[in-house]
Amino acid sequence: MDLLSELNAAMRYVEAHLDDDLASDDVSSVTSYSPYHFGRLFYYIAGMPLSEYIRKRKLSLAAAELQSGGDRVIDLAVKYGYDSADSFTRAFVKQHGITPTAARQFGATLKIFLPLTFQIKVQGVNEMNWRIEEREAFEVFGIERIFRSDETGKVTDFWTECIRNGEDGKFVEASGETQPKTGELLVKGICGYRDTGAGSFPYMLGVYKSANSKADGYTTAVIPKSTWAIFRSGELSGFGQAIPELFNRAYSEWLPGSGYAKADAADLELYYLTENGKCIEEVWIPVRKL
Repeated sequence: MDLLSELNAAMRYVEAHLDDDLASDDVSSVTSYSPYHFGRLFYYIAGMPLSEYIRKRKLSLAAAELQSGGDRVIDLAVKYGYDSADSFTRAFVKQHGITPTAARQFGATLKIFLPLTFQIKVQGVNEMNWRIEEREAFEVFGIERIFRSDETGKVTDFWTECIRNGEDGKFVEASGETQPKTGELLVKGICGYRDTGAGSFPYMLGVYKSANSKADGYTTAVIPKSTWAIFRSGELSGFGQAIPELFNRAYSEWLPGSGYAKADAADLELYYLTENGKCIEEVWIPVRKL
């Protein structure tokens, strides 16, 4: 099954289970992806976390029921997975701007979020620089942090923190290598290399592990032999500027019509220094032939 078919199957599953005890991790069960990797695909293609989409759909159905029937607020709260009428009301106000009680009134304005349907996005204005490579397995080590599935935006803060306190320099030194003046930077971003449980993902600021490395006290991960789809930016004035767009375009524009599927392995972020002091960035996405 191709990516678009799997995405649409997942959306049908969501619609069929909105009044069940539906969690984000359940949705991937009708796809070939793990909960983490499906959530990551959905985030970049749909532009929001899967958990947010489910919440928006539940609150849309709840609003329709408030206007068409006499259901009690507490009954709707329980039906759509909230612990109390108060927590349901807070979520309802956040989405619709009015309370559930006010939503019953004739003429009340509500923000209804319709079911998503995925189609191939045809883009031809901006070219993409990409290539396919095969690499043998390798090890990395570094500083790990676990994020909630809806905290992708906080990864940048993690980088900033480690650079400011000098931690990145410490594990570069532990790698046994010297930071180059030009060429590939030693520090990489490595995402989704192990299962950290429902609703979360691991992210590492890491370096390659070799026989000369001193990795004691750091998190170590094995990146398996993979086929990689690699997407490259142009020259940039600073680090981290192109990574989100590269992932977004790779998942939403390239992957659906590429003849490849996302493999269940880590994504990589690589950074390169140029001779004129600029930066070039790459994202590496493990793929398999359909």
